[in-house]
Amino acid sequence: MSMYPGHRMGVAPPANPNANRQSELLDGIRAEFESHQRQIEGYEHQIQVQVQEMQMIREKVYQMEQQHINLKQKYEDEINLLRRQLESRGGGPPGPMNPPLQHAGPSQQPPPQIGNMGGGGVFNGILSGQGGQGAIPPRTSTRRFPISAPQSTASPGPGSKRGQPIGRPPAGGPATPQINTPVPYNGPGQSPQVPTHPTPDHTRMVQHQPPPPPPQSNSLSDLDPERLPNHIKKVKDDWWAIFNQSVPRVLDVDLVHTLQHESVVCCVRFSADGKFVATGCNRSAQIYDVQTGEKVCILQDESIDLNGDLYIRSVCFSPDGQYLATGAEDKLIRVWDIKNRQIRNTFSGHEQDIYSLDFARDGRTIASGSGDRTVRLWDIETGMNTATLTIEDGVTTVAISPDAKYVAAGSLDKSVRVWDCKTGFLLERLEGPEGHKDSVYSVAFAPNSRDLVSGSLDKTIKMWELAAPRNHGQMPGGAMKPVGRCIKTFEGHRDFVLSVALTPENDWVLSGSKDRGVQFWDPRTGHTQLMLQGHKNSVISVAPSPASSTAGGWFATGSGDMRARIWSYTRIRH
Repeated sequence: MSMYPGHRMGVAPPANPNANRQSELLDGIRAEFESHQRQIEGYEHQIQVQVQEMQMIREKVYQMEQQHINLKQKYEDEINLLRRQLESRGGGPPGPMNPPLQHAGPSQQPPPQIGNMGGGGVFNGILSGQGGQGAIPPRTSTRRFPISAPQSTASPGPGSKRGQPIGRPPAGGPATPQINTPVPYNGPGQSPQVPTHPTPDHTRMVQHQPPPPPPQSNSLSDLDPERLPNHIKKVKDDWWAIFNQSVPRVLDVDLVHTLQHESVVCCVRFSADGKFVATGCNRSAQIYDVQTGEKVCILQDESIDLNGDLYIRSVCFSPDGQYLATGAEDKLIRVWDIKNRQIRNTFSGHEQDIYSLDFARDGRTIASGSGDRTVRLWDIETGMNTATLTIEDGVTTVAISPDAKYVAAGSLDKSVRVWDCKTGFLLERLEGPEGHKDSVYSVAFAPNSRDLVSGSLDKTIKMWELAAPRNHGQMPGGAMKPVGRCIKTFEGHRDFVLSVALTPENDWVLSGSKDRGVQFWDPRTGHTQLMLQGHKNSVISVAPSPASSTAGGWFATGSGDMRARIWSYTRIRH
């Protein structure tokens, strides 16, 4: 007998109706989920098809743009050929009074912010015409050369993080003031601009118009070369120079080489012996022989992703010429062994794009400046980051003094700072009423290591006299004592000053601007000697050759027009 009365062996318990109901509900939920899943998969497939179609349209547009550029270039070549034939038959030669026809090329999209030329970056700001803080110098607009498919970077300002204000997290770094806003080119390569040519007085048409009075200021960019007498101008096929008539003319300039690139040229730099010049552009650094103009070396890291842009914002030779340091949008510093074309050192640590590098004359210390608001010092022998100097805003430019004791940096916050390289003490903060009114994009030490010059988006260059001897600028309590002073302000550019440099003998200050001009300034008087127009877009970088002397030498320029150029300057003997 069973121990449990009322329950017989082998008899199943009654069915539970609730369990059946739950099973039905679960089956319904499962069926509904599977239906939604199929709908989602269908939507994803449609999206993928549309993305592929958009990509095909994008590629076709780029192909059409390239064909347009090639066709335009072909027509221009034919026009130039006809013009030369006309000249050979006695027609008027092209020049300021018979300017060759020109068509404006398509405007290129600013690199997604150099923060971007990848600058919201520095380049993007400049290329897009944006000013003020948050923009570092980057990509160009009117081009007469083939262009590659649009890149979604902010460089010649900074990259996919591009388009963000420099130095303000989580932005990608300083942007180059964008070059993409076309600036009227008032030279022999373009028809005269209407505003500079008032309607003639027909009642006086028979009278000979007197020559314009000589310029009385540094504003040579405002002058029309077509209306100037020959003795204060020099006009060639695709460049021209105006000499300041209010000061004695002591210099002449000439074009030596044109170095064509496939992208914006972000930087130029000579080797210490003056025999080579390096350029930084998209994905590679290139080295040229100064005498022949021949490209002797291309340095490109093949291990990096080939998709997208990677602008080399700064290049710098080691003093012995064995190495070339490059700084780029990927936040890395690479030190190349030039002879072996191999990377010797790779320095990581910056959190945003690197905008500037400088090699100390000790041959082992490199300074770097980044949109992450830091200046860092590196030792190539130990591979170590020896110092990190932090400021309040993005760093756009750095320079080490010739005696290797000090490092200076310009920033988006309008200041120039100077530190002791060994101790890291902040010695100077150059700002205030005498300082710049907008972001500082370039700094350079004078040969004496006691003075430096700075260029700014406020369109001025300033020369600063630093304290001597340096006492670390400390007052009781650790506060910094401001001791440096501005001794001269150079005014004359009509747009952002993107690059400044001093010749080795301290005879001239050179400046490059978004107004497409290069100017030579006398550091003793503040007067400009000449203004050179040799590019079709912003002059992003200028560099004199260390081999130059008081008699003259070479200098190089890099531009948003995808060209670097090597020039000569010569002192005129009267």
